[in-house]
Amino acid sequence: MQAVLEGLLYLQGDEGLSLEQIRDILEITEEEAESLINRLQENYQNPNRGLTIKYLGNAYKLTTKEEHKKYYEKLVSTPKYYRLSNSALETLAIIAYNEPITRIEIDKLRGVDSSYVIRKLVAKGLIKESGRSDLPGHPLLYKTTDDFLDCFNLSSLKDLPDISKYIQEETEIDEDSDLFTSIYKEEN
Repeated sequence: MQAVLEGLLYLQGDEGLSLEQIRDILEITEEEAESLINRLQENYQNPNRGLTIKYLGNAYKLTTKEEHKKYYEKLVSTPKYYRLSNSALETLAIIAYNEPITRIEIDKLRGVDSSYVIRKLVAKGLIKESGRSDLPGHPLLYKTTDDFLDCFNLSSLKDLPDISKYIQEETEIDEDSDLFTSIYKEEN
């Protein structure tokens, strides 16, 4: 059965297989599917193997081992997903931490129009439309995809770093302070 599962994972490539898919295709229980995937993962732990099985983007995927990365980089150029502009990375972070979110909300957080960046991220498969908001005009909602999780080596959005320690608390403005008076004085 491990050989069949290995072949299935190979055939699915980047899409991988969920535990439910493994269970349904092999016609086994969920516990048997978990046991099977765990045994196959153990077999891939052998240092003589170049592949491993990871749970990325809500699916089990056959992947290369991280410790061989420098050799793979020599073979292929940098994948397109890693060639993201700062504005694309900023937009991705906003979506990942706030999904589902509208373009208008993204624009408000970024302070600039994000239409072009959102179209590029959709085209790259890192985000997708996930319905419509109840806001006036029913704008589209966006969320990250499994390809986003896979690209950033995340099992789920719960694996994103905690950003609360980077967010500064807003300081309240003293109502008595005069915002229009400078501490600098003009010389006569």
